[in-house]
Amino acid sequence: MKAEILAVGTELLLGQITNTNAQFLAAECALIGVDVYFQTVVGDNETRLLEALEIASKRADLVICTGGLGPTQDDLTKDVLARFLARPLIVHEPSMAKITNTFKDRGIRMVESNARQALMIEGGDALFNETGMAVGLGISSGANHYMLLPGPPKEMKPMFHTYGKKWLRGIMQGEAPLYSKMLKFAGIGESSLEHELLDLIKAQQDPTIAPYAKEGEVTIRLATKAATQEEAERNMNATETEIRKRLGDFLYAEEDIGLESVVLGQLQAKGKTLAAAESCTGGLLSDILTTVPGASAAFRGSLVCYSNEWKRTLLRIPQEVLEGEGAPGAVSAATAKLMAENLLDALQVDYALSVTGVAGPDPSEGKPVGLVYIGLAKRGAATETAEHRLNGSREMIKLRAAKQALYMLWRAIR
Repeated sequence: MKAEILAVGTELLLGQITNTNAQFLAAECALIGVDVYFQTVVGDNETRLLEALEIASKRADLVICTGGLGPTQDDLTKDVLARFLARPLIVHEPSMAKITNTFKDRGIRMVESNARQALMIEGGDALFNETGMAVGLGISSGANHYMLLPGPPKEMKPMFHTYGKKWLRGIMQGEAPLYSKMLKFAGIGESSLEHELLDLIKAQQDPTIAPYAKEGEVTIRLATKAATQEEAERNMNATETEIRKRLGDFLYAEEDIGLESVVLGQLQAKGKTLAAAESCTGGLLSDILTTVPGASAAFRGSLVCYSNEWKRTLLRIPQEVLEGEGAPGAVSAATAKLMAENLLDALQVDYALSVTGVAGPDPSEGKPVGLVYIGLAKRGAATETAEHRLNGSREMIKLRAAKQALYMLWRAIR
């Protein structure tokens, strides 16, 4: 079954709100075996909405509309679909009773326009709104099916979960649900990862292999349609095994979780602690870590030593390392090593990360934008350093440097 999500609302086109409904519905449809092929946004305009329905009905079996079910004159979705299907609107009495009683209980006079929210198209199935007033709808016409859902997520999501999915399963003819699995990678770019798996991606049939890039991380989504979870696991097993064989050194999780969460979980499980010394990342590494609830169980804090003066006074980096003829400089493996080691000693933690480099937009110390050094000091073990040549904007280089530091730590703990 091919589906199109049609989000209705001029506020979406103006960028006043984000279309989170389409994201939610696409994910939910995938779980029950409905393939979303198209997503469209149209304003509160009768002519353009009618055109959008005509286009969607030609290229999709199922059209899911969100928005435009309210009481005001610009809430047109039910009216336009009724016109498109050449069917009359009728009153859904249970919804009308709820609306009437709600106003009565609040002691507020109900204006006539509120009754519009109880209208549904004749021949359709009402989708009751337990958290709002506007009734939803599921209706079939020939080979096409239509679902109308309210725009507010607090109304749309419960309606879809409680009534919408049941209605969809009723119209689906033997469609198998889609099962998927996330494989999360760090320390490798999207193009390099794809290169390693190019033959598998080109030959894919079942399961499908879809790489998704996020700054500093890459996700592979394996997906297959199957009758049961056990069958899905069998379908994906050979492909997953081959991916692990090729990219196991970069695979940090089998669920949709961030590298920072995994690292902090590893530290906490081992009873270990971490601190960070940051220069070019300016505290971003610490910010990423502290987005994880309970981070304080393992992460003690950071020192942002942006200037050479602070590197000297707070981290005891010798002047002859930082500046002068023949000095390695602030952006160097030597400085990254000392930053990590001296922080480890000062704070008595088990691991200390350091980051120093050139985030841009201009070179520094005669060194290019994107040159970054990371240090990792470990209690009772030799300090590691790594050089990276990162590209992108200033913000992207900072984020990628922070993610590389987390990857380095993850490998060391693992």
